[in-house]
Amino acid sequence: MEHLDPGDEKIVLGIESTAHTFGVGIASSRGKILANICYTYRPSTGGIHPREASQHHSRIAPKALKEALDASGLRLSDLDGVAFSIGPGMGPCLRVGATIARALALRSGKPLLGVNHGVAHIEIGRLVTGCRDPVVLYIAGGNTIITGYLDGRYRIFGETLDIAAGNCLDVFGIKVGIGPMPAPEEYARRGERFHPLPYRVKGMDVSFSGLLTAALKLYSQGVKLEDLCLSMTETVYSMLTETLERALAYAEKEEILLVGGLARSRRLREMVEEMAKLHGARVYVVPPEYAGDNGAMIAWTGVLQLLAGQVIAVDESRIRPRFRIDEAEARWRRLGL
Repeated sequence: MEHLDPGDEKIVLGIESTAHTFGVGIASSRGKILANICYTYRPSTGGIHPREASQHHSRIAPKALKEALDASGLRLSDLDGVAFSIGPGMGPCLRVGATIARALALRSGKPLLGVNHGVAHIEIGRLVTGCRDPVVLYIAGGNTIITGYLDGRYRIFGETLDIAAGNCLDVFGIKVGIGPMPAPEEYARRGERFHPLPYRVKGMDVSFSGLLTAALKLYSQGVKLEDLCLSMTETVYSMLTETLERALAYAEKEEILLVGGLARSRRLREMVEEMAKLHGARVYVVPPEYAGDNGAMIAWTGVLQLLAGQVIAVDESRIRPRFRIDEAEARWRRLGL
């Protein structure tokens, strides 16, 4: 990887705990991921239960920390900073990661770095794909955002007005008994008939709740499941591609980056690549191991913040469950990092 640090190499440990994943990553300013250990809470029924997830994170944290340090061959004293996901996310889960990060920073005497979860998805994508200044489609179970960098921050061009694209597909799959993504997309490959569903695009914003309700109604009326999955995925991905194309033209950029758990979708990538050809843009997709929530992305963004001097005091490190991407300063971008 490209050496971004003009001085000595810096090493940061990052803790991810926004939702179902507790991750510990270690990254260096030379662009190397030295460790990326992840453990995922899986509820027995339904969606994520925040308190149960936070209890899972508390139990698994010592093991994950040890494994990350062992994998990197480092000790706590070798670190130059400790980063954690300060938000957005589920309060009980965020507090676990924040508490551990504060304790590690105080014990080691190293700087503390509060990282915006969404920005971290973007920065790990920029690192591992090599793209420089893309329009970003950030799509996951809890987020659907179209963003790009401008004047010190990642500006939001468009977003969901209700539920996220990943949540829409996950909930449908769970309610019809096939499970969350990627199950709906796998069933879609066997679909033969397209059923029109609500297509809600408002400028560069999207809405998926009406689509989900209509699809569940059709399922209750006996419509073939594979056809419904085909209809849902094609409609959701078409909405995302349309709004992404509008943002690409608006921002006048030449790169597109797909990040977040839903970036693993093969069909979405196909649609975005076809659109990009019309504009002479290049498409980059974050690798699967970094698509979902992970500690490496927090560690790497922590490195960037450390190089840019974006550290926080322990008594100012309260979690921010509703911390939007466009509220986070990206000072390192001004430095060319």
